[in-house]
Amino acid sequence: MLALRLSTTTKAPLSVLAIGAHPDDIEIGAGGTLLSLAASEPGLRAHYVVLTGTPERQLEAHAAAEAFLAGADLTVSLHQLPEGRLPAAWAQVKDTIEGVARTCSPDVILAPSADDAHQDHRTIAEIVPTVFRDQLYLAYEIPKWDGDFARPSTYVPMSAETARRKVELLHKCYPSQHGRDWWDDEVFLGLARLRGMECRAPYAEAFTCAKSVIAGEILRSRTTEEVRQLP
Repeated sequence: MLALRLSTTTKAPLSVLAIGAHPDDIEIGAGGTLLSLAASEPGLRAHYVVLTGTPERQLEAHAAAEAFLAGADLTVSLHQLPEGRLPAAWAQVKDTIEGVARTCSPDVILAPSADDAHQDHRTIAEIVPTVFRDQLYLAYEIPKWDGDFARPSTYVPMSAETARRKVELLHKCYPSQHGRDWWDDEVFLGLARLRGMECRAPYAEAFTCAKSVIAGEILRSRTTEEVRQLP
C-alpha cells in the first residue's frame, strides 16, 4: 500500500476549512487531523465553522477550536441555524457557506459526509461541493446509533499520543456531552484503532473523498512505514 503526503511547492501556508453542523462534530470526525496539522504546518490558516448551537454549546465549540488548532491563524464562525432542521433551512445553509467562501479559499475542506444518517450533516455535505468546486473535500465520519459507516477512501494516521490527546480534549472542551451513553473513550479510541488497523497505523481518522487530483510535485508517494514516522 502506498500513502501520499501533501507538501507545498510554494511558501504559502496551508489553509484548512472545517465545517460542522453541531458543536463537537468537527472534533469527533477530524480532531486528530486538526491536531496533527496544527503541530506540523507552520503558519497554518484555519477557518472553523459551526452552523447550529445554543450559546452554551457555542462557547464549548470556540474553546475546542482554540484547543485543537493551537498556534494556527484561526478564524471561528459560529451560527444559530435551527438544529435538526437544516434541510428546511437549506437556503440559509447555502447562504452561510457561500459567505464563508467569500472570505477564504482553502486548500482542504473537512466537512460531513453525504452518507451520514443525520439530516443536518447530509444537508451540509450536499451544499459544500456546490460552493467549493476546486478544493480537496474530505468527508469525516461520526459514530452514532444509526450505524451509518461507509467504506472510507482516505486515511490520516495518528500516533497513540495524538489519539489520546484528541479524546482528552473532547472531554475537556465538551462537558455538556458527558452524560451521553456513547460519549466515552472506548467509542472514540475504538473507532480510531480500527481505522488505524485498516491503514497499518496505531490509530487513524478516515474520510471519504469523491474526487481528488494528483498533479506535478504537489504529492509524493511514500510507503506506509514512512508515513508512520511523520509528525
